[in-house]
Amino acid sequence: MADFEISHSLSNLRRNNTAGCKSMTEKSTEHLKRVLKPIHLWAIAVGLVISGEYFGWNYGWGVSGTIGFLIATLIITVMYITFIFSYTELTTAIPHAGGAFAYAYRAMGPFGGLIAGYATLVDFLFATPAIAAALGSYLHFLYPQIPIIPSAMVFNLIFVIINISGIKESATFSVFITILAVGELLLFMGVVGPHFKMANYLAHPMPFGWGGVFAALPFAVWFYLAIEGVAMVAEEVKEPKKNIPKGYISGLATLIFLALGVMILTGGITDWRVFSKNMDYPLPEAIAIALGKANGLTKIFASIGLFGLIASFHGTILASSRQVFAMARSGYLPRFLSGVSHRFKTPHWAIIVAGLISCLALLSGKTDQIIVLSVLGAIVMYLMSMASLFILRKKEPNLERPFASPFYPVFPAVALFISGICLFAIMYYNFYISLIFFAGLAAVIAIFMMMGKHKVRLTEENMVEPGFVGVN
Repeated sequence: MADFEISHSLSNLRRNNTAGCKSMTEKSTEHLKRVLKPIHLWAIAVGLVISGEYFGWNYGWGVSGTIGFLIATLIITVMYITFIFSYTELTTAIPHAGGAFAYAYRAMGPFGGLIAGYATLVDFLFATPAIAAALGSYLHFLYPQIPIIPSAMVFNLIFVIINISGIKESATFSVFITILAVGELLLFMGVVGPHFKMANYLAHPMPFGWGGVFAALPFAVWFYLAIEGVAMVAEEVKEPKKNIPKGYISGLATLIFLALGVMILTGGITDWRVFSKNMDYPLPEAIAIALGKANGLTKIFASIGLFGLIASFHGTILASSRQVFAMARSGYLPRFLSGVSHRFKTPHWAIIVAGLISCLALLSGKTDQIIVLSVLGAIVMYLMSMASLFILRKKEPNLERPFASPFYPVFPAVALFISGICLFAIMYYNFYISLIFFAGLAAVIAIFMMMGKHKVRLTEENMVEPGFVGVN
């Protein structure tokens, strides 16, 4: 298998007035392996997201009711369909581990790359501790004597080690654990389906009116958040221009079916308000209500329920570490974070640092607040990505696009519009969390400018259009 050579410019470039220009470049010896196939991408896409079907979305009921949240979910589903079909154009045209960071840099330059990179880091780095907290909660549901936070820390350590061990090994694990997680959700729907009552689902359908629909948008995003993480492994995919669309599209179709099925059936089991507050294990609770807590199937389901959370936890560590790696390689984060293990060919320092940040986040804040912060990062990243697509269509009309966004410009415009509504809703209903996010962004921009990074033009492959000559 051919390795993909990561290159970054460490050169001093000089312009020559007579004939063209000359550059000296140094290439790093680090490599990421190209070993991922469509089945791995499907597993990574679904695995990244599937925890959203297990917990987190139920907080949306608390602010909108069942019908209000269904409306919010359908709006967000349209956003993700249009977004993924548009985002796939960027991922296949610019297969870079930085994802939106690379697309925004190529379209808008250093500040665009910085904003998109910061948003993506917040997206994945805070999705990880939210899922870790849910893992601890599920384990606590099974064994009340086991505390939530320490067990979440242990999960963190285990999966840092798994991700360091190698991309093919961790991707194979993703396939196994994701298939188990999907099978469990199908089992859940089969078990609770006969107990579904429409009267329960329609009780108190929109207690907060249309305002509740807008307040619920970030929790609806949690159903699909992180599917864009497939872009982070683009440099490790065999034939990325052919295989990435297969992974994205099959993954999104799977997730839409599971999200709607789980949400609607759970809402008809009993008074839905039972699930709407301070509960990180709504599915085991739903089965306990349907069958009785003493029923053996309830315990079995809660036990295997860990698989879905593990799938997403594993995936978000994978994606967040690749984002840290890509930004460090480009000089936007400390260079040592771009180091690649000679034995495993994985960015070990990026994985370790991402794991440490997850542990720190676990020690502060509630799960719902961490979810909102992660969603805010995702929404800003979506806005930057769709803006990048429009700019690149105009700026680089001849860029090779193996997968073009269908119905352009309608699809990316719809994704951009709904993302904008989501951003406004999150800021309106979660002012202090939004303040933290944008204060962090302002601090990052200030540091970026003081270090003079905004004056440095990168010349990495895929970060700039062919023929560009930068100045360091």
